[in-house]
Amino acid sequence: MRKIAVVIPKYGLVGGAEQFASELTGRLVSSTGYNFHVYANRWEKSATPVTFHRAPIITFPKFLTTPSFAYFAGRDIRRNNFSLVHSHERIFAADIFTLHGIPHRYWIHNIRRKQMSLYDLATARVEKKLVYEGNCKKFVAVSSLTKDIFLQEYRIDPDQVAVIHPGVDLNDYASQDQDSVRNSIRREWGINLTDPVILFASMNFEIKGLDDVLFSLGRLKAQNRKFKLIVAGKGNISKYKKLAQEAQILSDVIFTGPVSKEKMIKMYLAGDLYIMLSKFDTFGMVVPEAMAAGLPVIISGNVGAKDIVQENKNGFIVRDTSDSDYIAAKIALLLDENIRRPFSAAARQTAAQNTWDDVTRKYAALYEEILAGNRR
Repeated sequence: MRKIAVVIPKYGLVGGAEQFASELTGRLVSSTGYNFHVYANRWEKSATPVTFHRAPIITFPKFLTTPSFAYFAGRDIRRNNFSLVHSHERIFAADIFTLHGIPHRYWIHNIRRKQMSLYDLATARVEKKLVYEGNCKKFVAVSSLTKDIFLQEYRIDPDQVAVIHPGVDLNDYASQDQDSVRNSIRREWGINLTDPVILFASMNFEIKGLDDVLFSLGRLKAQNRKFKLIVAGKGNISKYKKLAQEAQILSDVIFTGPVSKEKMIKMYLAGDLYIMLSKFDTFGMVVPEAMAAGLPVIISGNVGAKDIVQENKNGFIVRDTSDSDYIAAKIALLLDENIRRPFSAAARQTAAQNTWDDVTRKYAALYEEILAGNRR
C-alpha cells in the first residue's frame, strides 16, 4: 500500500491551515485508501485512521522554530519509504507544498511593512530551500492572488503552481432548519426578526478591516437605515466598541467573542449578508461558508476568495476599503430583500460548486499524477 506523509506543525487545531490539512487528509484517506502518516508537533486526534509522528520544535531561540521543525520532520520522513510527501508547512523537501500563505519575505515587507528579524530570515531561508532545492513537483495555491504573489517572489515555471480553493461542507447547512435557527439566534442576541443582520467573523479584527466596516455602517445609519452587525471572533473589543461609538452605531453592534464552528454556522443561517474588508487574506474560508448559508458577500480586493465572487451577482468586491460611501451604498442594496433574494440564490450555487468533495477529487488526481511520475 502506498504511504503518504502529511506535514503540518498543528494538525486539526485552531487555524485555517490546520483545519484544512485535517479535513483534506481525512477525506483523502477515505477516497484513496492510502496509508497516511501525519508529522506534526501537536494534533487533535479524530476517527480518521492516520498514524501520528511527533516532530519536535525548538522555540528558543525563536529563530530556530521553523528550521527545527523542518529538520526533525524531514529526518524522520527520510527514514521511511514514503511514496509521496505533502507539506502544508515550510520544510526542506516535499512532493507537494500547499501554499496557505504567501512568501514570508513578501508578507513581512509588503503586508506587515516591517524589517526582517532573525526569525523571519530563518523562515524565509527554509521556504527558499524548499522552492529551489526541495524537489517539489507541485505548489498548490489556495487562490489566484496567492499564486500571483508566489510567482512574483520565485522565478519558477508557472505550470508548477496550481490553484485549488478550500472547500465547504454543504451538509453542515442542509441538515438544519434555517427558519428555526434564524429565530433562535435572533432571540438569543435580542435582535428583531425583521432587522437585517450583517455578519463579520475574524480572529484578527484589524487585519480583516473591522474599522472600515464600522465607518461604512456609520454612513448607513446616518441615512436612517436599520441593521444589526454581529462581530464574531477575537480582537480588541474595547477598541472597536469605541470606534462603533464614534460612528454612532454602538447600539447596533453585537460582539459575541470567539464561537465554535457549529455556532458560527447557525449565525450564518441567521444572517442576511456577510462583509469582510481585509487588508490581506490569502483566501478567507468565511466567504464560501457564508455563501453556503445563502449570504451575499462584500469583500475587499485583497481577499483571495474574490476568485469565487461574481460582481453584482453573488456579492461585491471593494477596491478602496476607505471609500465608506461606496461600501454603504453596496450594503444598502443588499439590505433590500427583493434585491438580495437573487444574490442569495447565486451565493448558494457558488458554494455548491466549491465543496470539499471537489477539493478532494482535485488533490487525489494530483497525487496520482505525481505518484505516476515518481514511478517513472
